Amino acid sequence: MNPVSTAHPPTTTAPARPGARPAPLRSVRALRAGPVSIRVHPAALLAGAVLTVLVVAAAALHVAFGGTPIPYPQVLAALAGNSPDASVQLAVVEFRAPRAVAAVLVGACLAASGAITQTVARNPLASPDLLGVTSGASAGAVAVLLLAEGGAAGLSGLAASTGMPAAAFCAGLASGVAVYLLAYRHGVDSYRLVLVGLGVSGFMAAMTTWMLTLGDVTSAAHALTWMMGSLNGKDWTLVRPMAVVATVLLALAVLAGRWLLLSALDEDTAVGLGLRLGRIRVGALTLAVLLAAVATVVGGPLVFVALASPQIARLLTRSPVPPVTVSALVGAVFVLVADSAAANLLAVALPVGVATAVLGAPYLIHLVLRAQRRTP
Repeated sequence: MNPVSTAHPPTTTAPARPGARPAPLRSVRALRAGPVSIRVHPAALLAGAVLTVLVVAAAALHVAFGGTPIPYPQVLAALAGNSPDASVQLAVVEFRAPRAVAAVLVGACLAASGAITQTVARNPLASPDLLGVTSGASAGAVAVLLLAEGGAAGLSGLAASTGMPAAAFCAGLASGVAVYLLAYRHGVDSYRLVLVGLGVSGFMAAMTTWMLTLGDVTSAAHALTWMMGSLNGKDWTLVRPMAVVATVLLALAVLAGRWLLLSALDEDTAVGLGLRLGRIRVGALTLAVLLAAVATVVGGPLVFVALASPQIARLLTRSPVPPVTVSALVGAVFVLVADSAAANLLAVALPVGVATAVLGAPYLIHLVLRAQRRTP
């Protein structure tokens, strides 16, 4: 059995009448790299290629128009380390490039996490928010801000550099583990997972609101800005290690394509095939929680990215479940465009979370209305 498969297996259709020509096999390409074989549908290959070009183009626009416009030749020279203008070199390499990489990282991780969650839950409205990751990360970040406000000297700077990201990651991960443990009853049922996730998310949101009432106005404003989702002030100190972790997690998610497809089976089908889905779903949900935690640490709890991107990817590839790779590329484009719009379209720069909400809310309404039309 090949360990990897990210698309549908080839199927045939029986002839309609004797002597009729059989329907052709689905056009599936097998990509081999040593012992690893990946089956990819041409639609997914085409969508991935086009989206990769869009990611590069959106990142170039993001860097060139991040504030004062900088011509593309100067941007390329600065990225190559050959810029004759020291101010352009500093602006591109130390300020704009980390923010663009952070946007790609956050979008790809959230979208991949959403694709995994929607596949396991078999629900297009599922997202990492249901796993309590974003609400738990918000609670951890707010708690560190409050400690920095009344703590010893130097704690505020430590919170901004390492304490706040570490607390957000640990709290988000702990919330995801709590949701899984509370939802586990001889396996993970999708309906129970959603209900428990909503309960844990509501509890963590209530704790965050309570903690905000304990701080002063400055700390509350800082915390609220982070909770809306913001890429302002990102530097290589945070982006580099998170990019390494995200790359490893995304690679694992892509290589686990076949197991993600199996996790979408219902219990009766799995029993009939002799499969034990418990471990598969545990592994898939663990990847989803870790991806969402990394994205939340870098960009805050951005809304609608994990919800809309997988469904857009599914429509582009005509796949029964959201493909992880295409979903990640859609998410990267989504966040890059949203951050560029939030920073440049209005006189006052807005957090990227505001732009993702404005762009994603209509799509959520569309999903809800479409689900209602399909309900008898």
